[in-house]
Amino acid sequence: MNIKEEILKEHSKPHALKIAHYACASKKNFKELMKCFMSDEYRLAQRAAWSVSWAAKQDPAMIAPYIGDLVAQLQNKKAHGAVVRNSVRILEQIQIPEKFHGDVMNACFDFISTPATAIAIKAFSLTTLFNLSKIYPEIRSELKMIIEENWDNETAAFRSRGRKILSFISQES
Repeated sequence: MNIKEEILKEHSKPHALKIAHYACASKKNFKELMKCFMSDEYRLAQRAAWSVSWAAKQDPAMIAPYIGDLVAQLQNKKAHGAVVRNSVRILEQIQIPEKFHGDVMNACFDFISTPATAIAIKAFSLTTLFNLSKIYPEIRSELKMIIEENWDNETAAFRSRGRKILSFISQES
């Protein structure tokens, strides 16, 4: 299978899952998928993002060598929203190596503090920050403050995740 051609052929959940399954069959296939994900070709990167997310969920060990690439996409102002969204989605589900903690926290705090950020990116960022707060409890006060300050202006998805995080933070205090 030529992953690039397959990605551009169709955009549906079954097709994204098929590509993800194929990518997880070998490191070579996964590398080809990640090349599409990191592409400057807007449509290719957008569509590859969904398959990367499914592949990382299917076989988390496959994404490990590419965590730096995911973090780089968080800081890439030209990246398609789907690329950023799926990067944060993956990061919320895995153990992030310590060398990336600072960059991930900075990006996620920026996302949740910026009103124009897409809600899915904010929701995944909240969970990622919450997970990192278990290692760095000192970030909890900033996380709590941002959730509370933005409460009235945010969506139900933000408030739902925020409520769970605030509940945990108050139990820990």
